[in-house]
Amino acid sequence: MRHYETTFVLRPNLGEDQFSEIIDRTCSIITDDGGTVLDVDRWGMRKLAYEIKKEVQGYYVYLNYAAPGKTVDEIERIFRIDDRLLRYLTIKLADSMDQEAIDREKQRLAAPAENEEESTAEAAEQSAETGTEKSE
Repeated sequence: MRHYETTFVLRPNLGEDQFSEIIDRTCSIITDDGGTVLDVDRWGMRKLAYEIKKEVQGYYVYLNYAAPGKTVDEIERIFRIDDRLLRYLTIKLADSMDQEAIDREKQRLAAPAENEEESTAEAAEQSAETGTEKSE
């Protein structure tokens, strides 16, 4: 398997149901071909740098995954057919990726999320402590 990342932009007027349907369908293509989805990041609504198909905004989605090369061909074939997508870009990050590398990548991607949760909890504790000190 190879390591890929795909970023795609959806039309902004589709609604959350269709966003989820397209993302789920793409992830199922990856898993059905024996691949592994490492990360799905919904960047949300963003202003486009230039107008694409008469749209000035788009819903951005980032996928990080390990899959065979034929999977990317299938995903891009479907993206070309589907008029709900404005743009897509797939980048190959590594030529080969075994199960051990997949596990390491999942841990690496999970670590920033854990650190963010810890820092949010610490900030809440500090604000609670400063709030009690002011009242004394």
